[in-house]
Amino acid sequence: MSLTMTMPIHKPVLISEAVEALHAQPGKRYIDCTLGSGGHAAAILKQILPGGQLLGIDADPEAVETAKNSLADYTDSVTIINDNFANLETICRENNFLPVHGIIFDLGLSSTQLEVSERGFSFQHDGPIDMRYSPAQELTASDIINTFPEDKLSQIIKKYGEDHNSKWIARHIIKSRPINSTLQLASVVEKAIGGHRGKIHPATKTFMALRIIVNHELENLVAALKQTIVCLKSQGRLVVISYHSLEDRIVKQFMQRESKECLCPPGTPICKCDHMPSLRIISKKVITPSLSEIKSNPRSRSAKLRVAERL
Repeated sequence: MSLTMTMPIHKPVLISEAVEALHAQPGKRYIDCTLGSGGHAAAILKQILPGGQLLGIDADPEAVETAKNSLADYTDSVTIINDNFANLETICRENNFLPVHGIIFDLGLSSTQLEVSERGFSFQHDGPIDMRYSPAQELTASDIINTFPEDKLSQIIKKYGEDHNSKWIARHIIKSRPINSTLQLASVVEKAIGGHRGKIHPATKTFMALRIIVNHELENLVAALKQTIVCLKSQGRLVVISYHSLEDRIVKQFMQRESKECLCPPGTPICKCDHMPSLRIISKKVITPSLSEIKSNPRSRSAKLRVAERL
């Protein structure tokens, strides 16, 4: 796909709240682990200049090219890397970018990824069932839909899409093979559960489950969060924006675990874990978008922002 074509504009979510939570200051170093089109990165750079530096990471090569253009005015202050944030510590060491004063994750999809039919993330436009963040990845959503056995499909849709209709959906997918396009898949799912009755299309959860599996999203998030402890300096901030319960649960549990002095099971008479807290939770209550932001950017409605500080 040509990068010169007109691309949909992505609106960064909770941008002022995220920059404030990062405590971004001039002369300091920050990491944007989900660079996207550079919206959060640009807002951070405005706060950390003069003298500040930002490392931007994204697994999507098209997003990287877009960000390079949108952040062209900050060339001397930003380093952009096309890689997965699961490799966070290695990326930082290779670019001599340790320690840092803040790290941000804005999880989920961008408008660009959703609205470009060739990427296969959405059923709003017909396209191949791809869903890979990077073309270097081998497994596509089409591979899963057309080759996985029924019980495996059902497990994926139930676990990662949190859809109680998973058995019916998997059964209809098997019967409808081969399924070659996003609209065809959406139609199969809709028929499987008896039509479209609510505000959310019945295929939404299946598409989310496929995207999560194809890109190993949850495993990569767990891996990256662990590495933030190594990368952050004392009083450095960790800011994470998530969009569904599976992501948010991982972030919440990570921050809670790393803020505790002991991880031994309840009732253990003497602590044997030797765990030392590495984080202090800043946002005791999750931060969500304002009504005005949701109105201007409906895709922000499910966003949840959590903040912690390195001890």
